This record gives sequence, C-alpha cells and structure tokens, in this order.
Amino acid sequence: MSDYPVDMAVKPQVKAFFDAATNTISYVVKDPNSASCAVIDSVMDIDYFAGRITYDNADEIIAYVQDNGLTLEWLIETHVHADHLSAAPYIQSKLGGKIGIGAKITVVQDTFGKIFNEGTEFQRDGSQFDALLTDGDSYMIGGLKAFALHTPGHTPACMTHVIGDAAFVGDTLFMPDGGSARADFPGGDAGELYDSIQRVLTLPEDMRLFMCHDYGPNGRDIQWETTVGAEKAHNIHVGEGKTRDEFIKFRTERDATLAVPRLIIPSLQVNMRAGDLPKDRDGRPMLKVPVNSL
Repeated sequence: MSDYPVDMAVKPQVKAFFDAATNTISYVVKDPNSASCAVIDSVMDIDYFAGRITYDNADEIIAYVQDNGLTLEWLIETHVHADHLSAAPYIQSKLGGKIGIGAKITVVQDTFGKIFNEGTEFQRDGSQFDALLTDGDSYMIGGLKAFALHTPGHTPACMTHVIGDAAFVGDTLFMPDGGSARADFPGGDAGELYDSIQRVLTLPEDMRLFMCHDYGPNGRDIQWETTVGAEKAHNIHVGEGKTRDEFIKFRTERDATLAVPRLIIPSLQVNMRAGDLPKDRDGRPMLKVPVNSL
C-alpha cells in the first residue's frame, strides 16, 4: 500500500446509478463538508445496431447534481472500459469539472490506436484528458482529499480511487460472490491483477469498496458496495488465502472461455478519446470495425 494516510473518519456521501444495459454502476461522490462532488465511471447510452447515441444515464446524473446544488469538480475514469461508453465530455459540457484517468492510458492508446488504425492524427499522449494520475497522486474534491492507486491487471491503466473511507475499485474486484474481472485483454495480466487485488485488500478492514459492475450471480439482487474485510473473507477468487499461482491458473483458464464484450469495439474507440466520438475525414461521427484484430 502507498505511504499516504487513509482517513477513515472522513465519510463521503456516495450516490449510485445503475445502468442495466451494461451492468455498470456510476457514482456521484460528495464532500461531506461542502457542495463539491466527483462523478466516477459515467455511462453514455448507445444503440449499437441503430448507430444511435443518447444520454439518459448521464442526464440522470446531471439532474441529481443540479437538483442538490452540487458543484462538479472531477469526472474520474477508473480505466478505459471495454463494455460501456463514457459520458464524461457530455457531463463536463453541462456541469464543468476535469476528466481524470490513470497515466498508463498512453499504453492503452498506443495498443488500440494500432488495432483501429487511427493514424497520426490520433494523439497517444493522453492529452484528451485533463489530468493523468500516477500511483499515489492526490486531488481535491472541495476539502475532500482523494488518492489514486495504480492497480493494473485488468488493463494497464486501472486505478483504484481512495476517498476517505470509500474506495472505488473499477474492475479490479467484483462483489465477493462475483470474484474478479478478466485479465486477457491486450496489456492485461493475471499475476498483476492478483497483486493489485492484494494491494486493495491491505486497506483498512472497514473501508467501503464500490464496484464498477455487478451481474447478480445466482439470481441475487444487484449490489455494488462491500468492504475490504468481506472481500478478504469471502471473495470466491482471492479470499481465504488463495495463492497467486492458484489465481493465475484459475483466471487464465476461465478467461479462455469468456466471450468478447458486446460493446468492446465502440467502447475502446470512444473511451481512449476520453469519451469523444471518433470522426471520419468529413467530420461525421464514425466507428470502425477491425477484422481479426481483437
């Protein structure tokens, strides 16, 4: 764990928004002592087959922020999502704030810039984002101090954001009965994912952990909040002292059976651009479909 102080006495207010189409949970995180807030992992709606973008999920978040008189300071992406599109620039256009992501976004941009044959006009330096965060970096949400932990394995740019007694883990962990995310995307690594999970689990036992996804295993209701202690004791992939080698074997074998995410092609093209839609030479929004590349 990084050598910064974790202040469990600070309890940010967390409002969750669940998108059933992608099983994604977005969050508004509010400083308990001011009107300042951050949005984490927003969702832009897409009808993939109709080629239509809408903003119902983002509009719900915007209405919540406005109705509660909040000031948006940050739009945080825990990583470059492969299963939903970010609404960060749309929300930013309505409410302001800065878009932040892990500095290893440049690795993701380089990898998928080649896969999608983006050409030299696509910048691979992370400049589409307002802030690139490295391990241990801090940022302020009003008077609330947040820290970024680099937790790669699912992707190279994955970050866990620790804000008071709450940590937003992205896809590094799922609920205890959901286990962990896949590690077979380009730049993913099962061993790194295990190490990252162990790092998260060194946080205080009562630290609240907030998931980016939940799929309701075995038919249970959708959930998104647990604790470090619950994950250590009950996580089906890493709990009860499972070893690194056991996890790598299990994760590698399981990943080989998983289908490609339904929205991976539009998600990667949009999210590596900080949520902006790619355009063709005439300036029209346009997505590419690479063949035999993913």
